[in-house]
Amino acid sequence: MMNVFDLSNKVAIITGGNRGLGRAMALALAEAGADIAIIGRNEDLNQKVVQEIEDLGRKAIHFSTDLRSVHAIYQMVEEVEEKFKKIDILINNAGVSHTAFAFEVTEQEWDEVMELNLKSLFFCSQAVGRKMAGQGYGKIINIASVAGAVGEVGISAYTASKAAVINLTRSLALEWARYGVQVNAIGPAYIKTDMNAEQLENPKVLEKIVGKTPMRRLGQPTELSGAAILLASDASSFITGQTVFVDGGWLAQ
Repeated sequence: MMNVFDLSNKVAIITGGNRGLGRAMALALAEAGADIAIIGRNEDLNQKVVQEIEDLGRKAIHFSTDLRSVHAIYQMVEEVEEKFKKIDILINNAGVSHTAFAFEVTEQEWDEVMELNLKSLFFCSQAVGRKMAGQGYGKIINIASVAGAVGEVGISAYTASKAAVINLTRSLALEWARYGVQVNAIGPAYIKTDMNAEQLENPKVLEKIVGKTPMRRLGQPTELSGAAILLASDASSFITGQTVFVDGGWLAQ
Protein backbone atom coordinates (compact mmCIF):
# COMPACT_ATOMS: atom_id res chain seq x y z
CA MET A 1 0.00 0.00 0.00
CA MET A 2 1.31 3.44 -0.91
CA ASN A 3 2.44 5.56 2.04
CA VAL A 4 0.31 8.70 1.69
CA PHE A 5 2.68 10.59 4.00
CA ASP A 6 5.75 9.85 1.86
CA LEU A 7 7.44 12.98 0.45
CA SER A 8 10.10 11.20 -1.61
CA ASN A 9 11.13 13.20 -4.70
CA LYS A 10 9.23 16.27 -3.48
CA VAL A 11 10.85 19.71 -3.30
CA ALA A 12 9.97 22.15 -0.52
CA ILE A 13 10.77 25.81 0.09
CA ILE A 14 10.64 26.83 3.75
CA THR A 15 10.94 30.51 4.66
CA GLY A 16 12.38 31.23 8.07
CA GLY A 17 13.65 27.68 7.87
CA ASN A 18 16.91 27.98 9.77
CA ARG A 19 15.65 27.92 13.37
CA GLY A 20 12.62 27.33 15.59
CA LEU A 21 9.48 26.10 13.90
CA GLY A 22 10.98 26.40 10.42
CA ARG A 23 14.00 24.24 11.22
CA ALA A 24 11.81 21.61 12.89
CA MET A 25 9.52 21.43 9.86
CA ALA A 26 12.45 21.37 7.45
CA LEU A 27 13.98 18.38 9.20
CA ALA A 28 10.61 16.63 9.41
CA LEU A 29 9.95 17.04 5.68
CA ALA A 30 13.48 15.86 4.91
CA GLU A 31 12.98 12.77 7.06
CA ALA A 32 9.80 12.12 5.05
CA GLY A 33 11.86 12.23 1.84
CA ALA A 34 11.75 15.83 0.58
CA ASP A 35 14.60 17.96 -0.71
CA ILE A 36 14.62 21.39 0.90
CA ALA A 37 15.38 25.02 0.05
CA ILE A 38 15.98 26.97 3.26
CA ILE A 39 15.28 30.71 3.21
CA GLY A 40 16.75 32.67 6.11
CA ARG A 41 18.74 35.81 6.77
CA ASN A 42 21.46 34.20 8.91
CA GLU A 43 23.96 32.45 6.62
CA ASP A 44 25.58 30.46 9.43
CA LEU A 45 22.24 29.06 10.62
CA ASN A 46 21.25 28.36 7.02
CA GLN A 47 24.38 26.31 6.45
CA LYS A 48 23.90 24.41 9.70
CA VAL A 49 20.38 23.31 8.77
CA VAL A 50 21.45 22.43 5.24
CA GLN A 51 24.10 20.14 6.75
CA GLU A 52 21.52 18.53 9.03
CA ILE A 53 19.26 17.86 6.05
CA GLU A 54 22.12 16.43 4.01
CA ASP A 55 23.01 14.19 6.95
CA LEU A 56 19.50 12.74 6.55
CA GLY A 57 20.36 11.82 2.97
CA ARG A 58 18.40 14.60 1.27
CA LYS A 59 19.49 17.50 -0.94
CA ALA A 60 19.37 21.03 0.44
CA ILE A 61 20.21 24.57 -0.63
CA HIS A 62 19.85 27.89 1.13
CA PHE A 63 19.23 31.55 0.29
CA SER A 64 19.51 34.69 2.42
CA THR A 65 16.69 36.29 0.43
CA ASP A 66 15.27 39.63 1.58
CA LEU A 67 11.61 38.63 1.72
CA ARG A 68 10.60 42.29 1.90
CA SER A 69 11.54 42.57 -1.79
CA VAL A 70 9.10 41.10 -4.31
CA HIS A 71 11.85 41.07 -6.94
CA ALA A 72 14.14 39.10 -4.60
CA ILE A 73 11.33 36.61 -3.89
CA TYR A 74 10.77 35.94 -7.59
CA GLN A 75 14.50 35.62 -8.20
CA MET A 76 14.81 33.08 -5.36
CA VAL A 77 11.92 31.02 -6.73
CA GLU A 78 13.53 30.94 -10.18
CA GLU A 79 16.81 29.74 -8.68
CA VAL A 80 15.12 27.01 -6.65
CA GLU A 81 13.30 25.78 -9.75
CA GLU A 82 16.53 25.89 -11.77
CA LYS A 83 18.26 23.77 -9.12
CA PHE A 84 15.51 21.23 -8.42
CA LYS A 85 13.48 21.48 -11.69
CA LYS A 86 10.19 21.85 -9.77
CA ILE A 87 8.64 23.12 -6.52
CA ASP A 88 6.03 20.93 -4.83
CA ILE A 89 5.68 22.50 -1.38
CA LEU A 90 5.95 26.00 0.07
CA ILE A 91 5.88 26.64 3.81
CA ASN A 92 5.50 30.34 4.60
CA ASN A 93 6.99 30.40 8.08
CA ALA A 94 9.03 33.62 8.26
CA GLY A 95 7.55 36.09 10.69
CA VAL A 96 8.15 38.70 13.35
CA SER A 97 6.32 40.13 16.36
CA HIS A 98 6.64 43.16 18.62
CA THR A 99 5.28 43.21 22.16
CA ALA A 100 3.67 46.56 22.94
CA PHE A 101 0.31 47.85 24.03
CA ALA A 102 -1.73 49.25 21.14
CA PHE A 103 -1.26 52.88 22.25
CA GLU A 104 2.51 52.38 22.05
CA VAL A 105 2.87 50.61 18.69
CA THR A 106 4.93 52.69 16.26
CA GLU A 107 4.37 52.98 12.54
CA GLN A 108 7.73 51.30 11.95
CA GLU A 109 6.80 48.33 14.15
CA TRP A 110 3.40 47.98 12.49
CA ASP A 111 4.89 48.10 9.00
CA GLU A 112 7.63 45.60 9.86
CA VAL A 113 5.10 43.05 11.13
CA MET A 114 2.78 43.47 8.15
CA GLU A 115 5.59 43.45 5.63
CA LEU A 116 7.07 40.14 6.77
CA ASN A 117 4.05 38.31 8.19
CA LEU A 118 1.61 39.20 5.42
CA LYS A 119 3.08 40.93 2.37
CA SER A 120 6.05 38.60 1.94
CA LEU A 121 3.83 35.57 2.60
CA PHE A 122 1.45 36.68 -0.15
CA PHE A 123 4.15 37.32 -2.74
CA CYS A 124 6.00 34.10 -1.92
CA SER A 125 2.68 32.32 -2.46
CA GLN A 126 2.09 34.21 -5.70
CA ALA A 127 5.56 33.47 -7.09
CA VAL A 128 5.52 29.78 -6.15
CA GLY A 129 1.82 29.45 -6.93
CA ARG A 130 2.47 30.42 -10.55
CA LYS A 131 4.98 27.56 -10.83
CA MET A 132 2.61 25.12 -9.15
CA ALA A 133 -0.31 26.12 -11.36
CA GLY A 134 1.87 25.49 -14.40
CA GLN A 135 2.66 21.96 -13.25
CA GLY A 136 -0.91 21.30 -12.07
CA TYR A 137 0.05 20.45 -8.50
CA GLY A 138 1.28 22.09 -5.33
CA LYS A 139 0.92 22.46 -1.59
CA ILE A 140 1.20 25.84 0.13
CA ILE A 141 1.24 25.90 3.94
CA ASN A 142 1.01 29.21 5.78
CA ILE A 143 2.01 29.48 9.42
CA ALA A 144 -0.77 31.35 11.17
CA SER A 145 -1.42 31.39 14.92
CA VAL A 146 -4.16 30.99 17.51
CA ALA A 147 -3.63 34.74 17.87
CA GLY A 148 -5.21 35.09 14.44
CA ALA A 149 -8.40 33.48 15.68
CA VAL A 150 -8.80 35.17 19.08
CA GLY A 151 -7.67 38.50 20.51
CA GLU A 152 -4.53 38.84 22.60
CA VAL A 153 -3.22 41.76 24.64
CA GLY A 154 0.08 43.40 23.72
CA ILE A 155 0.57 42.01 20.20
CA SER A 156 -2.09 43.85 18.19
CA ALA A 157 -0.09 44.08 14.96
CA TYR A 158 0.78 40.39 15.16
CA THR A 159 -2.81 39.31 15.79
CA ALA A 160 -4.00 41.44 12.89
CA SER A 161 -1.41 39.94 10.56
CA LYS A 162 -2.20 36.36 11.55
CA ALA A 163 -5.96 36.86 11.22
CA ALA A 164 -5.24 38.13 7.72
CA VAL A 165 -3.14 35.04 7.00
CA ILE A 166 -6.03 32.76 7.97
CA ASN A 167 -8.46 34.48 5.61
CA LEU A 168 -5.89 34.89 2.85
CA THR A 169 -5.37 31.12 3.05
CA ARG A 170 -9.08 30.64 2.31
CA SER A 171 -9.06 33.10 -0.60
CA LEU A 172 -5.99 31.60 -2.27
CA ALA A 173 -7.42 28.10 -1.81
CA LEU A 174 -10.60 29.14 -3.61
CA GLU A 175 -8.74 30.80 -6.48
CA TRP A 176 -6.14 28.12 -7.04
CA ALA A 177 -8.10 24.90 -6.50
CA ARG A 178 -8.78 24.79 -10.25
CA TYR A 179 -5.02 24.55 -10.85
CA GLY A 180 -4.47 21.67 -8.44
CA VAL A 181 -2.86 23.96 -5.86
CA GLN A 182 -3.94 23.40 -2.25
CA VAL A 183 -3.49 26.18 0.30
CA ASN A 184 -3.80 25.49 4.02
CA ALA A 185 -2.43 26.89 7.25
CA ILE A 186 -1.15 25.71 10.61
CA GLY A 187 -2.10 27.73 13.69
CA PRO A 188 0.18 27.03 16.63
CA ALA A 189 -0.40 28.27 20.16
CA TYR A 190 2.58 29.32 22.27
CA ILE A 191 5.64 27.31 21.32
CA LYS A 192 8.99 28.29 22.79
CA THR A 193 11.24 29.59 20.03
CA ASP A 194 13.90 32.29 19.68
CA MET A 195 11.18 34.79 18.73
CA ASN A 196 9.31 34.55 22.03
CA ALA A 197 12.00 33.20 24.39
CA GLU A 198 12.53 36.55 26.13
CA GLN A 199 8.80 37.01 26.68
CA LEU A 200 8.44 33.49 28.09
CA GLU A 201 11.30 34.04 30.55
CA ASN A 202 8.93 36.25 32.53
CA PRO A 203 7.41 33.88 35.14
CA LYS A 204 4.10 35.77 35.23
CA VAL A 205 3.75 35.66 31.43
CA LEU A 206 4.64 31.97 31.34
CA GLU A 207 2.18 31.17 34.14
CA LYS A 208 -0.60 33.06 32.34
CA ILE A 209 0.02 31.28 29.02
CA VAL A 210 0.30 27.81 30.54
CA GLY A 211 -2.79 28.52 32.62
CA LYS A 212 -4.77 29.36 29.47
CA THR A 213 -3.61 26.17 27.72
CA PRO A 214 -5.77 23.14 28.61
CA MET A 215 -2.78 20.81 28.25
CA ARG A 216 -0.95 23.03 30.78
CA ARG A 217 2.32 23.33 28.93
CA LEU A 218 4.01 25.07 26.03
CA GLY A 219 4.31 23.31 22.70
CA GLN A 220 7.60 22.11 21.23
CA PRO A 221 8.73 23.03 17.68
CA THR A 222 8.70 19.36 16.66
CA GLU A 223 4.98 19.17 17.51
CA LEU A 224 4.18 21.01 14.27
CA SER A 225 5.86 18.26 12.26
CA GLY A 226 2.82 16.00 11.99
CA ALA A 227 0.56 18.77 10.72
CA ALA A 228 3.24 19.95 8.28
CA ILE A 229 3.73 16.47 6.81
CA LEU A 230 -0.04 15.94 6.63
CA LEU A 231 -0.62 19.15 4.68
CA ALA A 232 2.46 18.66 2.48
CA SER A 233 1.62 15.09 1.51
CA ASP A 234 -1.02 13.16 -0.42
CA ALA A 235 -2.69 12.41 2.93
CA SER A 236 -4.37 15.83 2.59
CA SER A 237 -5.46 15.40 -1.03
CA PHE A 238 -9.01 16.69 -0.33
CA ILE A 239 -8.11 19.42 2.19
CA THR A 240 -7.80 23.06 1.17
CA GLY A 241 -8.57 26.43 2.69
CA GLN A 242 -8.26 25.09 6.23
CA THR A 243 -6.27 26.11 9.28
CA VAL A 244 -5.12 23.22 11.46
CA PHE A 245 -4.63 24.50 15.00
CA VAL A 246 -1.84 22.86 16.99
CA ASP A 247 -2.68 24.56 20.24
CA GLY A 248 -2.94 22.21 23.21
CA GLY A 249 -6.69 22.87 23.30
CA TRP A 250 -6.43 26.69 23.37
CA LEU A 251 -9.31 27.31 20.95
CA ALA A 252 -11.56 24.60 22.39
CA GLN A 253 -12.44 26.93 25.27
